[in-house]
Amino acid sequence: MAPRAMSSKEILASLADAKPVSYWLDDPGRPEALPALTGDERCELLVVGGGYSGLWTALIAKERDPGREVVLVEAQEIAWAASGRNGGFCAASLTHGLGNGLARWPREIGLLEQLGARNLDAIEEAVKKYGIDCDFERTGEIDVATEPHQVAELTEMYEEIKSLGLEGGVSLLDADALRAEVDSPTFLGGLYDRDGVAMLNPARLAWGLKQACLDLGVRIYEHTPATELSRRGEQMAVRTPYGRIFARDVALGTNVFPSLVKRLRPYTVPVYDYALMTEPLTDEQLASIGWSGRQGLGDSANQFHYFRLSADNRILWGGYDAIYPYGGKVRAEYDHRPETYAKLAEHFFTCFPQLAGVRFSHAWGGAIDTCTRFSAFFGTAYQGRVAYAAGYTGLGVGATRFGAEVMLDLLAGERTERTELEMVRSKPLPFPPEPFAWTGITLTKASLAKADANGGRRNAWLKVMDRLGFGFDS
Repeated sequence: MAPRAMSSKEILASLADAKPVSYWLDDPGRPEALPALTGDERCELLVVGGGYSGLWTALIAKERDPGREVVLVEAQEIAWAASGRNGGFCAASLTHGLGNGLARWPREIGLLEQLGARNLDAIEEAVKKYGIDCDFERTGEIDVATEPHQVAELTEMYEEIKSLGLEGGVSLLDADALRAEVDSPTFLGGLYDRDGVAMLNPARLAWGLKQACLDLGVRIYEHTPATELSRRGEQMAVRTPYGRIFARDVALGTNVFPSLVKRLRPYTVPVYDYALMTEPLTDEQLASIGWSGRQGLGDSANQFHYFRLSADNRILWGGYDAIYPYGGKVRAEYDHRPETYAKLAEHFFTCFPQLAGVRFSHAWGGAIDTCTRFSAFFGTAYQGRVAYAAGYTGLGVGATRFGAEVMLDLLAGERTERTELEMVRSKPLPFPPEPFAWTGITLTKASLAKADANGGRRNAWLKVMDRLGFGFDS
């Protein structure tokens, strides 16, 4: 017998007990914050930002040269921002998926895929080496079609993958095969990448990297915002509320927050993404949907959902709404959006009607650093003494480690396989100033929604954006 459809009142009631905090950060094992910097400090390398980008940079810097003096400063607490609020999808892709990489860097896509696979392997090795307890599972991810035109698009992508000789570990699933993996009446087919994505607890990964950095001698100061960057003779100087830091080199891992290099600010905008976490599923509830492979899933719409199981068999359900606040400011008031939570809950029970009655334990949001090419960009400032990586556009759990390697290569002045990439040497198009940014993003969002409802057909506006290489995504 088919499950009974839930009423709007019942769907809203499922959110009644949801705590307005990231499930990952609501952890009794959350480490205490380290003291803020008071007084002046000196080092060889200063890393600004205590998310994945900064933590990987500090860790790899010490691995390359154990004697190097490395300091890391974080404005709030380690994992406080995107690193503790994301879905925990750790992907090999450095280009926000093969399709985006092919569209932008077709000549080097093979090398980019190889570097991405090696980067994911290195993350797995680091988790093992440093004993990081982050529920790392190399389960893969399935791109799911919920509309007929999406089945055709996934089939076309699979043929492209085969033509490039990249089909190892990738398979095309029809509706029956997909529903044997995860059962939803909305699923029509899928593209299963078995090797290229791992699931993990994102906050615990960051906290584990923090401890690994400390064990290698990195000096970390939390609640220490970097407010100004300048050149002081042969050194760079960074001002903080209670002191200055003098360093030979600086690596900026501030991502969604305004860069200390002001000319970079137009290249990213904050896009707010939201997620729900269910209570733990019972054995009976889990059996009703299958999902024994514990893969990550994401649907193939422009306005897409991503979903996965946690270690204690909760379902994280996020995405769909990508909210750009007028003016591009990062503010705590944007972290929660009840109308989006209600929409996500409705979509959840449409996908899994057999889970009617399940309640949500957590609901939260946060800002993603979005750029117009959907994947990170890199560079230097101050005659090579400052390096930066930003613009990961929601795929930074894995790619930030690669970005850390790039920043360290650039600071060392080395020509490497990474620094020779066109992806690394080029920049995305900047966003225009307001009100043009808000107008363009709003029009793009409406056009993407219309394409989802219209068999994937892209209107004139989206076709122009495609030709310009100018996009908007989360």
